[in-house]
Amino acid sequence: MDWSVMIIRALDLKDFNDCKNLLNMLEDGKFVFHYKHELEKKFEEMVSRFITVFLGITTRPIPPVMTENRRIDLLSLYMIVERDGGYSSVTEDNIWPIIAKDLGYEYKDGEYMRVVYAMYLDVLVYYYRFKDVQEKAGDLERMKEKEEAPECSHRRSASAEVIKDVTAMDHYALYAGNDWEGA
Repeated sequence: MDWSVMIIRALDLKDFNDCKNLLNMLEDGKFVFHYKHELEKKFEEMVSRFITVFLGITTRPIPPVMTENRRIDLLSLYMIVERDGGYSSVTEDNIWPIIAKDLGYEYKDGEYMRVVYAMYLDVLVYYYRFKDVQEKAGDLERMKEKEEAPECSHRRSASAEVIKDVTAMDHYALYAGNDWEGA
């Protein structure tokens, strides 16, 4: 069996680190293309767990469906929206009809795709980005503490990249909890 398939299947998704790892895997388009079937299942499982366990919402069907019980592929929706700049950018540029067409639906289904993305994926993406910034800020804080510690024999400088990432993402700085395992 392929190691990548084994890794994907091993993701437990009970703590947010596994979810973060899955979302990080999706940054490689070739990887997604090659392992799409396995990733679709895990992505749907992650979204389901996030919505039902973390958010406590049990009334949304997973996966969401269109007319005639056509399933909406959440992974494809996520990938296309990310490719086009994210929810805010797609909404601002009013390209939801194009997103719908890219997914095999009609242009008129664009608004429904926007609603599905907002209900299923937007808060998950927001939480992922917040947790990522929160971890980077924690790393930065730990680096500062090490610099200030008197027992250190040498001083370390903070990574400019970490500082840049943290400040670039400061608009996500709302408290979203420390983990979702206990939710």
